[in-house]
Amino acid sequence: MKAYIRLLLLTKPQWVRVYKYGLYATLNIIFGLINFTLLIPLLNILFGTLGNIKSAPANVPNFSFNLDYFKDLFNYYFQYVVSEYGKYEALVFVCIIVVLSVMFTNIFRYLASVEIEYYKQSIVKNIRNILYDKVLQLDTRFFNNERKGDLLTKFTNNINEIEGGVIATLAVFLKEPVSLITFFIVLVSISFKLTLFTLIVIPISGIIISSFTKKLKKYAREGSFSFGNILSILDETIVGNRIIKTFHSEGYMKQKFEKENDKFTHQMLKLNLKSELAGPISEFSGVLVVSFILLYGGYLVLHNQSELSASEFVTYIIIFSQVLRPAKAISSAVTGLQKGLAAAERLLELADEPIHIKNTQNPILIQTFERDIIFENVSFAYHTDKVLQNINFVLPKGKMIALAGPSGSGKSTISDLIPRLYDIQEGNIWIDGIDLQKVDIYALRQLIGVVSQDPILFHDNIYNNILFGNPSATSEDVMQAARIANAHDFITQTENGYQTIIGERGVKLSGGQRQRISIARAVLKNPPILILDEATSALDTESEKLVQDALDKLMKNRTSLVIAHRLSTIQKADNIIILKDGKIEESGTHDELINLENGLYKRLNLLQNI
Repeated sequence: MKAYIRLLLLTKPQWVRVYKYGLYATLNIIFGLINFTLLIPLLNILFGTLGNIKSAPANVPNFSFNLDYFKDLFNYYFQYVVSEYGKYEALVFVCIIVVLSVMFTNIFRYLASVEIEYYKQSIVKNIRNILYDKVLQLDTRFFNNERKGDLLTKFTNNINEIEGGVIATLAVFLKEPVSLITFFIVLVSISFKLTLFTLIVIPISGIIISSFTKKLKKYAREGSFSFGNILSILDETIVGNRIIKTFHSEGYMKQKFEKENDKFTHQMLKLNLKSELAGPISEFSGVLVVSFILLYGGYLVLHNQSELSASEFVTYIIIFSQVLRPAKAISSAVTGLQKGLAAAERLLELADEPIHIKNTQNPILIQTFERDIIFENVSFAYHTDKVLQNINFVLPKGKMIALAGPSGSGKSTISDLIPRLYDIQEGNIWIDGIDLQKVDIYALRQLIGVVSQDPILFHDNIYNNILFGNPSATSEDVMQAARIANAHDFITQTENGYQTIIGERGVKLSGGQRQRISIARAVLKNPPILILDEATSALDTESEKLVQDALDKLMKNRTSLVIAHRLSTIQKADNIIILKDGKIEESGTHDELINLENGLYKRLNLLQNI
């Protein structure tokens, strides 16, 4: 239940709606009960048993907020109408009160539903906002380990289950217990003995139903995990569609999907069959209870009419039939709650996921880059094996430092450490003499621009993708950035110019065009520090020339860390660092390294030239 309480606490400012809902629901119940209690005088009129009505007061009763006052008040006016105008007029009088009571019942029912719907949607909205905010804060390590399908399940299926299975129960738990209590107060006022008997037999129904709901939470949790796997396979199929077709692996993917789909279907069958069983069992047990009450109540009417009249007994049975409705609603809510709580726990697991990359207390706010970035004895491991060992180098302001070496040597890892996408385990990284981990993360990242091998673009228009680098920029700034990146000409030739939608990850553009938009974004941000991660390695010769020209403009008078496989692109670097197996193998200018006997840089150059 901790998960349930935590969800409700997400909307403290909306609790006034809960109070209003409670008020409207209570008024709805009261006016609904008036409709049923009026059956007694109606039946007495129709059966000709007005003599059985308990004596009405001789005068208008004094006001007091209790059930007896309202009963005496009605009986006074009812007897007055009967004695002054006759039975038919009394019937009209009761019918008018019934119509008014039904009208108010439905008005307050609607007002209650409005309040609870606002509250419900407020909770769901808050959950989405909290989870999305958490996703934005989580570090790269988390996304390397988490399946995308599982995350999507939490934002879709699990939130829907919470809305239907957890939050919707709030209305039930607020209203139906009040309904039950109110109904039983009225039932007691009609017959204490019969109500006492009722309270003895009703628990039979509850015991039977509870035995079927114990495993619902387990099945719901297993089904949620399985659905996440289905979404992951679907995502892999969409993203890797070309590879699947090229390798003729449709059969393998189909088998993989069907296996997970069968597992999910099996889990849902177990869950839903258990859920569906609760309804028939509840109805059967309810009829069983009513049968016992009919037998005992009938005995009281037939053998002791002074205890319970026929009209009172009929009214009692009708009101008791209404007791079964809130009892059944509570039973169904408990069933839905078990499914919803499994989803709630999964969402709260994400909400409670620790944030490893975060600001220290009182972080240092830097707004400019003045001197250098220094790596001092830096070692780093993603899990247990170190991918960087004892790295030492300096990235001075205004200089270009290049990282080269075989794949897996740690080049991209170094570039990820500067904007603190990961934190180091050993050593220090300094920026202008300040420990990087003491610097405000957001201020640090504001100083850095990144252009990667695989540019990340969003399913939006070209203008907004460039504006992403600086949301406060003007349209002229955006176009100027595009010109510097050699992108303006091809943008204006697209269907809608800067307003052209480029598809998911920029799928409607060529690799060179995507890269130039990525560069334009970095130009617009105008950062003092640039990180270029193999920005031209995936391009053809013509595109590479255009992109390299744009990169040269971008790097002018900036501090640059360049990762390159094509060594021809880094010959002008102020310092080239060659990495191998997470260690610095060599460093120096192109001329210095090319003249090293048996040097790794020299061998790589020879291989690329060949």
